Amino acid sequence: MAAIAENNVNADNQHTTPPLEKKLNGMKLKDETKVAAETLDQAKKQEEVAAAAAAEEEVAVEVEPKTGISFPVKLADGKELMTVGLRKKSMLGMGIKIYGFGMYYDKEKLKENLKTKIDSKASTKPTKEMYQAVIDSDSAMTVRLVIVFSSLTMNMVKKNFDEGLGASIKKLTGGKKNDDLANKVMGAASDGIKLSSGSVIEISRLPENVLQTKVVDEVISKVDSELLCRAYVNMYLGDDPLDKEAKEKFGMQLLNYVLKNLETPHQTRIETHNQ
Repeated sequence: MAAIAENNVNADNQHTTPPLEKKLNGMKLKDETKVAAETLDQAKKQEEVAAAAAAEEEVAVEVEPKTGISFPVKLADGKELMTVGLRKKSMLGMGIKIYGFGMYYDKEKLKENLKTKIDSKASTKPTKEMYQAVIDSDSAMTVRLVIVFSSLTMNMVKKNFDEGLGASIKKLTGGKKNDDLANKVMGAASDGIKLSSGSVIEISRLPENVLQTKVVDEVISKVDSELLCRAYVNMYLGDDPLDKEAKEKFGMQLLNYVLKNLETPHQTRIETHNQ
């Protein structure tokens, strides 16, 4: 009986007490798991740092100096920032800052439209013909407006656009009014839309000469009209622009871009001929 009891005790001890080797293996497994977890954490941190760096690069901005408003240098659809400016309005004898704007274009399409109109040897500054070619171009375009004037109402915005576009249409049509066309841009916008400092309005020229207007991410209108598209661009690049400095900056940037892309093929032809 004593022997049987002893055997049972030994059996219980073997069952409940793991061998030293098993303990060591368990400790080793825990250490390996801990190292693997730390390695994974480090990898995640490196990924987060890389993602943050990429995001910072993606959101590179240009600041409009008179308002301090930042505009991304490139939109998600690929259009690139050509110029920034300020829209001012005279109220009560003072020049009130209404909104800052950034003007975006498909540079490659503009280059194709303008390369036959620019003499790479003689062009040193933008010409009226060049600006007119941009106005008449069907290149994809977006103007992003960021509200500065905190007391601006939707009704004030509609009135301002109706007046500005109406005047621009008259210039392009030899004095003929077309208020119905001008009113289509903002006419459907509800007066109840709340605007505050920082609110964004985007007006884009889409394919097939469609002018689309978005107010605070809501599409307000899509108007199919080549004249309206041209008239809107004319407000910024015509003879009486909303911001003269912004127009000049647009012109110089576009001219430099076109000339840069015209010089390379020209030089290549010369080098090939010399060989």
